[in-house]
Amino acid sequence: MSTKPKNKLHVSKHVSLLYKLFYFGLGIKRWLLLGLIGIMICSLGIAFIIKNIFDFDMPEFLPWHWEGVIVAVIGLTSIGLAVIGLYRSVSPILFSSLGIDQVTNTVYVRRARSKGPKIVALGGGTGLSVALKGLKIYSDNLSAIVSVGDDGGSSGILREQLGVIPPGDFRNCLVALAEDESLVGKLFQYRFSQGEGLQGHSFGNLFIAAMANITGGFDRALIESSKVLSVNGNILPSTLSPIELIAELENGSKLRGESKIGETDGSINRLSIDPVEVKAYPKSVDALYNAELIVLGPGSLYTSVLPSLLVPEISDAIKKSNAYKIYICNVATQPGETSNYGINEHVNALVDHTAERFVDCVIANNSIIDNDATDISNIPSGPSRVNGINVVYGDILDVENKYRHEPNSLADLIIKVYHGSR
Repeated sequence: MSTKPKNKLHVSKHVSLLYKLFYFGLGIKRWLLLGLIGIMICSLGIAFIIKNIFDFDMPEFLPWHWEGVIVAVIGLTSIGLAVIGLYRSVSPILFSSLGIDQVTNTVYVRRARSKGPKIVALGGGTGLSVALKGLKIYSDNLSAIVSVGDDGGSSGILREQLGVIPPGDFRNCLVALAEDESLVGKLFQYRFSQGEGLQGHSFGNLFIAAMANITGGFDRALIESSKVLSVNGNILPSTLSPIELIAELENGSKLRGESKIGETDGSINRLSIDPVEVKAYPKSVDALYNAELIVLGPGSLYTSVLPSLLVPEISDAIKKSNAYKIYICNVATQPGETSNYGINEHVNALVDHTAERFVDCVIANNSIIDNDATDISNIPSGPSRVNGINVVYGDILDVENKYRHEPNSLADLIIKVYHGSR
């Protein structure tokens, strides 16, 4: 007696899941309708051939229109039974690894994401990859423009020895936008702990560098690497030219190279790149002009966010784009780079280096965390407007790492602010 309710529940669950496949905009009903029309036309054609070749007359048991209705009902019933039978026979094989509920929900989610807003995120380091992890839930029309000034660690060695664009930040973005971040993602992030010439290198960096040599270009290497990881979106360099970051400190001294700038104890007064008139990657410029939403950050202000904005064509495209522009303020300071920086200082540095207030909104964290006695501290919430720009606050802190954003919470707030602006 207890099996009947279970069977009814099982059937109703499958019916509701299949019903979801017929939601508006999923692109399934149109093909089913086209197939049904095709069957009807084919049936009419066969009937026409039979009538004219064999001169076959149907016995008139009923008026002709009722006979037509009955034949049509029998035909549709047969098609329905065939579909049900086919589903019962094939579903155990097709859905053995993924249940029908997972398949149905995947189709529904992917279709919704394909209609998501055109988003371009700029930055570098771990901050950009955090934002991408959350944003990929909302849209497949996602592009990441990554800065190319890294000169430290594995990326710096490959840049110096092989002459490639430093691949580290690109590797992080590839993993963040991968459809499945599990095994292949772990492989790309694997760092060799020993071995002459291998120690300190990550597998992903070596893979991208090798792919650049095989394909003949770093941009092609990113495209092919994206295929390997089933990436949803585009990962683009701000420029294909090698650049060097130069920081002028308040005491007048200058530091060259991202790695040295990130380790400085002095306050940074100005950042520049060498060469100054570097040419932007064309697809990055196109992505900015076609974007509906541009997200700057999060990430190290002077070594991840600002470098891309110092590429003239990138900066011009952002300013001229009709997209809604959001700056994501970091949740914590960085020793040397942004020591004692609040929201005001972050925004003012952004405006000073671009000579224009082009950001429409700033998103900042407002959750309260007890700061430890370290050089790093969480940035407290501030005013509702900074330098004439609205500031939107939210609980976007990662509870497991209080110096980083929580990807899903950050993306939720970004999309909420974007939809609120329309």
